[in-house]
Amino acid sequence: MPLLVLSPRYTPDSKALRAASGRLGWAAERLGGRRAPDRLRGKDVALYGEPTFVEAVAAQVGVRLLDVPPGWLPALPDRHRRRDIAVSALGDVRSALTEPTFVKPADGRKAFEGRVFAAPGELPGRDALPDETPVLTCEPVRWDVEFRCHVLDGEVVAMSPYLLDGELALTADGEWRAPESDVREAAEYAAEVLGEVPVPAATVLDVGRIRGRGWAVVEANAVWGAGLYGCDPEKVLTVLARACVRPERLTAADRDWATGEVAGGANR
Repeated sequence: MPLLVLSPRYTPDSKALRAASGRLGWAAERLGGRRAPDRLRGKDVALYGEPTFVEAVAAQVGVRLLDVPPGWLPALPDRHRRRDIAVSALGDVRSALTEPTFVKPADGRKAFEGRVFAAPGELPGRDALPDETPVLTCEPVRWDVEFRCHVLDGEVVAMSPYLLDGELALTADGEWRAPESDVREAAEYAAEVLGEVPVPAATVLDVGRIRGRGWAVVEANAVWGAGLYGCDPEKVLTVLARACVRPERLTAADRDWATGEVAGGANR
């Protein structure tokens, strides 16, 4: 069984995954920093935490990580985007921004929080991020409801709503809930996307309904850094384990999605 390796940061999600790993009979270890002990090299590990932590530890222990590239979302067919999306450089956005635009880091890292920016002066300054920083720019839209789907081998194995009318879909009793009709439609739409669009063997797919336009893909996320919301942590662990692959176990399909370094290898 894999060893669950967690970042030093204690979060409700990391605690839930650690508890779930015990129920599954996995061992788990929370590291004190980004330096991995030598004894972990060559082991089957499932890494979870902040992207900078996961990528650093993956390189040290010798695993490849599955993730979608920055251009995946803009390249989707229009019927799965339902809004204008492009990859750009932050410097170009600083120079050309003339109307409210949703902007976020293209690599999925949290260099800054994605949101609608109305003027160049609202964007992160050059003292914080250089002009060449890749970003995604999106036409602002209103989402009625959004769902997180943990995907394994093309099938949704765990799903949860996370936003409802722009607010967290969390009830007073701590449950993540959305109308049953929305749950049903989200599951059907996610299956439709997965039947048409290539994705890694293990990934997180966020889908939602845009007001006045219909169901669309919000984004895809790396499993090893994605929040759980109401997803079953035991099922999430099965996806997480598949997303952290030893080089000798990479399939031909995996190589299209593998990121990070391996013993002298190159980055995607």
